[in-house]
Amino acid sequence: MRRILLAIRVFFLTLFSAATAERVRGALAGELPSAPPAEKPKPKPKGPPAAKPPARSEALTLLATLQREARFVDFIQEPLEGYADAQIGAAARDVHRECRAVLTRLFDLRPVVADEEGAAIEVPAGFDAGKYRLVGNVTGEPPYRGKLTHHGWQAAKCELPAWTGSAASAKIVAPVEVELE
Repeated sequence: MRRILLAIRVFFLTLFSAATAERVRGALAGELPSAPPAEKPKPKPKGPPAAKPPARSEALTLLATLQREARFVDFIQEPLEGYADAQIGAAARDVHRECRAVLTRLFDLRPVVADEEGAAIEVPAGFDAGKYRLVGNVTGEPPYRGKLTHHGWQAAKCELPAWTGSAASAKIVAPVEVELE
């Protein structure tokens, strides 16, 4: 039984250690084994293993950023029936400016094509359906020719803030605010 345990141990040491594999190869070839190199003891972990940070949807992180910096959710959730168009427009201007700043900082959005809307455009054969969406009377084979109705958007980067909160608050978009007296 001891030889079986030794064989299993040698198998795994040989599998995971190049130095041990070389010594076993030499022993099998009839060479005298040399003394194994002194190994440094592995440091033992202190305390419990580090806990993984709680998971949070990147969509919620983006929504929370838009709320924190532009009050986007507050604006969208506000019933507008009691406000005059001028009041809505004034509020929308601020929210628009701040949301645009967030999207620029996090994604650096740019048009997919540089042409102006209304310009004649050709969609090449073998086009990427993720890049082009054909609308209207789509018949025949590419290349297609048509009028540009939207230039599309692409992100030049994607730098969402890292989530550092607790698991209990992973789905919180905006925390409760309490003003103390």
